[in-house]
Formats: sequence, C-alpha cells, structure tokens
Amino acid sequence: MTDPAPNPGDGRTGGILANAPYRVASVTLVANDLAKVARFYQDVIGLAPLSREPSLVRLGVGATVLLSLRADPDARPWSQGEAGLFHTAFLLPTRADLGAWLRHAEEAGITLTGAADHLVSEAVYLTDPEGNGIEIYVDRPDPAWQWTEDGSVVMRNARLDHAGLVAAADQPWAGMPAGSRVGHVHLQVGDLDATERFYAGLLGFDIMCRYPGALFLGSGGYHHQLAGNIWNSQGAPVRADGTTGLAEVTLVADDDISESVRSRFRDAGLPLIEDGETLVLRDPWGTSLRLAPKP
Repeated sequence: MTDPAPNPGDGRTGGILANAPYRVASVTLVANDLAKVARFYQDVIGLAPLSREPSLVRLGVGATVLLSLRADPDARPWSQGEAGLFHTAFLLPTRADLGAWLRHAEEAGITLTGAADHLVSEAVYLTDPEGNGIEIYVDRPDPAWQWTEDGSVVMRNARLDHAGLVAAADQPWAGMPAGSRVGHVHLQVGDLDATERFYAGLLGFDIMCRYPGALFLGSGGYHHQLAGNIWNSQGAPVRADGTTGLAEVTLVADDDISESVRSRFRDAGLPLIEDGETLVLRDPWGTSLRLAPKP
C-alpha cells in the first residue's frame, strides 16, 4: 500500500511510520461469536472484509489486512484483570476523517468509553462486543510534538475538542479511508520493569514516555508503536491459552532489527521460532509476536 504524503497541516505522520524500523502490521483476535464481532468491525469501525473462511475473517483497508478474527466458540472469555490487549489503535490519515467517524458514531448511537487530546494525537475509545478495546485516532503534525530535556515525548490526557473535530469533517464517513492503519497496540502487562527489559532491551524499542502505570515504546521517532500498562493487570501472570481476546501482534521490522533480535534471544537462551524470514516469539505474559520482514 502506498502511504499518502505527509502534510504538515493535516496531522499525517505516515512518513514517520513508513520509515520507522518497526511498525505494526496487524492484530489477531480470538472471538467466541465470529460473525457478530466481524460485523462490528465492518459496520462500526469501517474495515472492509478481505477474506472469509468458516473460522477466520480478515479485515482491512484496500488490500492490506489490519485485523484477523479467529473463531473459538469454546474459548474462555478474557477478563480485564489479565494480561492481554488494552486496545488496538487505528490511525486515520486526517483530522477530517476522525470528525467524519465521530459523526457516524453519533448517528449510529455508538457508545464511546473515552476521548482525549494526548498533545501528540486526538483519540476516541470504545470496545467491541467481546470487550476488546479500540482506539481511533489522528496524529498531530510531528513538528508540533513537545519533548522534555531527557528526550521523552510529552503526552497528556486533556479534553478532546469534539466539536472542532466534527466540524472538520468535509464528507460523510464511508469506511476507513486509504492510508488508515494500525498505528499502535497498547497492551495490559503484569510489570513495567519486565516490559522494559523485553520490549526495549530485547526487541530494541525506544522508551518514548514514562507515564504513571504505563510505558510507551516507539521506533524511528514515533510517539509509540507499542505501549504497556498495569492499570488493571498489575502482577498478572502469563495468560493461559484458550481465551478470547488478543492472540497475536504482527510487526514488520527492518532486516538489521530482526537480526539483532535473533542474536539477543539466542544469547539469552530464550525460545524463538523461525518461520521462514519471520520470527515468532512471546512476551513475558504469553502474547505472541510475529516479526515479519518489510515487503
């Protein structure tokens, strides 16, 4: 997929993400009711169905898969105190797109669970029918981001300019527009120190922001492609298999990044599966990560 050219005036940061050593490609969820959850992501979130099998639905934008849903009617429902997914964050290209989605949400009676101006971005939050968190957001132009003396990006939970966003919409919502992507994935983890050792020490992400109870991890100067928090899950153990919710996060990585990860895991004696050029590994709470080469 070709990214739209970044425009300093419209909040696009496609160039940063496209050139970052890491970016999120897609997320895989396990669902008890595959049909119901798939309809939600199509009708409410605006993803298009790209392929459908009896127990697997792939959804995305254009020809790019952003979300895979696996059916498991017998899976135990994931609880919010466990490690797993906090939210999948869908990044829209422009502020007008987020405004159009907000109009769509209001007209459809969609309930939001939150909204915030994070200084680097403007975001709204909701959950799918099986309790998986979702963020829909737009970035502010990266030259407007604020930085501390130690190199951390400044993020806050300020009040969202909801009316301004809705007013920015210049056309009706017609599904996720070209250039939309999974901008980041926010995880629930059991311990922030272990999160830092794994994601920064082993995978090589940069610590972009330390926030009370949360750690934001970025690559290539982006505010975060991954995050972990302990707000609901402090002390959570490894998540058992056979539950609904997050199954896997696929990241695309530069070749030198993948080679560095391969070497660090081998040196540490940690398990690592090589599936062709893709590395498959698990974080300290059992979340599966696929590190795929950039196309």
